[in-house]
Amino acid sequence: MTGIRWGYALNQWDTNIDAFVRKRDHERAFKTISISGFSGVELTAESFGPWEPLGSPEQIANLYGSLDGLRRVLTECALDGVSSYVYDPFIGFDVEMGRGHDPLDPEAAPRITATAVWFAEALAALGGEVLVVRPCGSAWQTGALDDDRIAALAACWNTVGAAVAAAGVSLALHFDFLSALRLDDGLARLLDATDPELVGLALDTAEVAVAGLDPVAVFERHADRVRHVQLKDARDVVDDAEALTPHAEQFVRTEGGARRVERWFFEPTDEGGLVDFESFAGSLARHGYTGWIVVESDQSPHPAESAMVSGWYVQNVLAPLTSAAGELSGSAVGKA
Repeated sequence: MTGIRWGYALNQWDTNIDAFVRKRDHERAFKTISISGFSGVELTAESFGPWEPLGSPEQIANLYGSLDGLRRVLTECALDGVSSYVYDPFIGFDVEMGRGHDPLDPEAAPRITATAVWFAEALAALGGEVLVVRPCGSAWQTGALDDDRIAALAACWNTVGAAVAAAGVSLALHFDFLSALRLDDGLARLLDATDPELVGLALDTAEVAVAGLDPVAVFERHADRVRHVQLKDARDVVDDAEALTPHAEQFVRTEGGARRVERWFFEPTDEGGLVDFESFAGSLARHGYTGWIVVESDQSPHPAESAMVSGWYVQNVLAPLTSAAGELSGSAVGKA
C-alpha cells in the first residue's frame, strides 16, 4: 500500500492500572476511533500483566485467545489493524513490572533485540508496520552523549533494526522531550551513526515542540529518515536546565515540574499551540511522506471527545493538505 494512513493511539484511554482492562472498553474505544475516521490503532508496550491486556503479545493472547482474536475484533470494529507498537527497552518483560535494559550497555543488546522481535512478530500478525522505540535514557541520567556512547547506541539499534526487518517491520527511534538526545545535537548524531536502511525516525510533533524545537524544521532536516509520525500539540516548553532536573520523568513529566504544568499534550487543532499543523502537513506532502500518521492526545480527560475532535480536524484540514503525498512518492508505506 502507498500513501498516508491515519491511526489513533490508545494511550489516552489507559490512564490507570485498572482503567482499560475489559474487552467492552476496548471495543468502545475501537469503534470511537473508527467512526472518527481512523483506520488503525497504536499500542504501547507495558508489563503489568492482566492489568495491561494490550501491553504485550502474551497478554493479548490471554484476553483474546490469540493475536488473530484481537485482529478479528479490530476488523469487526471497522479498523484495518494495529499500526504500530511503542516499546521502551527500559521496561522489563522477563518479570512483571520488572526493570528492562539500557541500550547504552552492549551486553543488553541481545535481550533488547529478542524483546523487539517479540513485538515485531506480533505487529506483523496484527497488520502493523512500525516498531517505535525509545532509543536512550533521559538527559538527567546520562548528560550529553559523547561519540563512544552514540556509537554504542547505534550498534544496538542497527542490530535491532536488522532483526525486526526480518518480520517485515520497520524500526523508528522516538525522540521524547526529556531524552539525552536533546543535548549536543544528539538526535542528528545518532541518526548519522545508524544504517538508514535499518533505523528510521518516529517524529512526535509535541515531544519535539516541548523540547524547544520546531517540528517542521526537524522533519525537513530528517525527512529521508522519518518512518512514522505521531501528531499532537503542546503549549509549554522544557529547556535543557529543566530536563536535567533529577528524576525528571516523575517531577517534570508526571508532576508538571516547578511550574506545575497540568497537561503537556493536546489534540491537534488550529487553536494556537506550539505546533503549526498546516505547515507540518504541507511539508509532509512536499517530501512525499508515505506511512502512518498516528494522532495522540495523551492525558486527555475525555478520550472519546478528543478522538472525535481530532478526527474532524484530520478529515477537514490535514488530510486534504497531505493528500498530495501519495502522488509525489511511489514508496511503500513506512519507507518514506
